Formats: sequence, structure tokens, C-alpha cells
Amino acid sequence: MTEIAFIHRRFRGPSTSGNGGYTCGLLAGFAGGEAEVTLRLPPPLERPLRIERDGERALLLDGDALVAEAVPATVDVLPPAIVTWEEALDARERYPGFDQHPFPECFTCGTAREPGEGLCIYPGEVRPGLVAAPWTAHDVSPEVVWAAIDCPGAFGAGYTGRGETVLGRMAARIDRLPRQGERCVALGFGLGEDGRKLYAGTALLGEAGETLAVASQTWISLKT
Repeated sequence: MTEIAFIHRRFRGPSTSGNGGYTCGLLAGFAGGEAEVTLRLPPPLERPLRIERDGERALLLDGDALVAEAVPATVDVLPPAIVTWEEALDARERYPGFDQHPFPECFTCGTAREPGEGLCIYPGEVRPGLVAAPWTAHDVSPEVVWAAIDCPGAFGAGYTGRGETVLGRMAARIDRLPRQGERCVALGFGLGEDGRKLYAGTALLGEAGETLAVASQTWISLKT
């Protein structure tokens, strides 16, 4: 059975394509929720996309072009530390995107987005290899939670100075959706690198410090 997906312009990452985390979360819903999603092409905005199943795989298609594929996965990621709301507020002041941002319109971390229209998650360094940002949850859905734990991984992996860096693969698990208005902390932490590939983990902590969601990621630096 073929189903239709649609990525509204609000959920963009780069100005002309979908936010990676949001797109991954959208497709993961068709693969059982806890899934690994690989992005093959920049996700198109504002037009119908097909979702087809191939065994356990869920495929996101733009015409005949494969945009992304999702498979069920087990995600075992542990946040390296509990960061409080106050510590995350302090870390946000060190967000490198305030000085220079390759994708200022990004739904998750873009500085050109208004609060409520974007997530305005601005991760700053807590310690080397660990970043955090406060986020008051709104418009809560699985796709939005995937978006919330998307970009912190790039900053945790140390993308700064590497030019444009885009999400290539993301595997995530949501244990609980945050409540509307809940004060959360988004974490990003580096897990190594290999050439132009940067590996990261991310997590979303709830108001009491419990882990709401976790992800592992592969980021690709476009700088040659």
C-alpha cells in the first residue's frame, strides 16, 4: 500500500529542503517508531512524496528517486551526563550559530526563525565534546522530537570550522513524548569521526532529568 507524506516549508533545514531530523522522524513512524533512517537526497518541500514498504523497510520516494529509507532498529545510547535547565541556559550563551550559521532558517537550530515557528534550540558547550540547549516543548509530536534531537549532534561532534555539514543517518528511540510546555534539555555529544564522517549521540531530558529520547547519528561534512 502506498501512502503520501508532505514536508511543509516550516520544517525546512537548509532553505530549500526538509530538516533532516524531522524527515527521519516522519519516515520512522512507518517503520515502527524506533528506527534507523538513512537520507539519500535532500528532502523536497511542499509536494507529495510517496511512502512505500519493501519488507521491513519504509521508503520515501520523490517520483522514482529514493529520498530516504528506514528500517527497525534497537537504539542503545546513554547520555554522558545529566545537564540541568540552568546549566543548559548558560550553555546556550555559547552557541556558535549566533556568530555564523550555515543554515539560519533551520527548523531546529536556525537563528532566523521566530520562537514558536522554529524550535530555537541553540546548543552551546558544557564541556569539550558535550553541548546542551534548553527547549520548552511545543507542537509536540514524534517528528518534532526527532527534530529536537537532530542538530545538537552536529555541534556535539564538533562540526564548527568544517563547512556545511548535513545529517546522513539517524537512529532514534522515544521513551516518552514531552508534555506541552515541559522544560526540556537537548544534549549532543561526539562519538568519533572518520574522514568526512562525524559520529554523534543526542538525547532529550525531561523536567525531572529523565531521558525522554536518544539518538545516534552520522553527519557528513561537505567540505572537501
